[in-house]
Amino acid sequence: MGKTGSIEWVRIKGRKGHTIKVKRARANKAHTAPAQRFSSAGTKRRFKRRSQKAIVG
Repeated sequence: MGKTGSIEWVRIKGRKGHTIKVKRARANKAHTAPAQRFSSAGTKRRFKRRSQKAIVG
C-alpha cells in the first residue's frame, strides 16, 4: 500500500446491482476467484474482461 490517499479508487457495478470499490489499476480487468481460474478448454485464465457498462466512475 502507498501513502495515505495515494490509491485512486473506482466504483464498479458488481453482481445484483451492488457497487464495489477497486483500485484504478484493476478497473478494466476482473481478477477471477480460484474456482474460475480455468477456462472450458482447460487453460489457466488470469483475468476476465470487464464490460465498460460495469464501470460506474
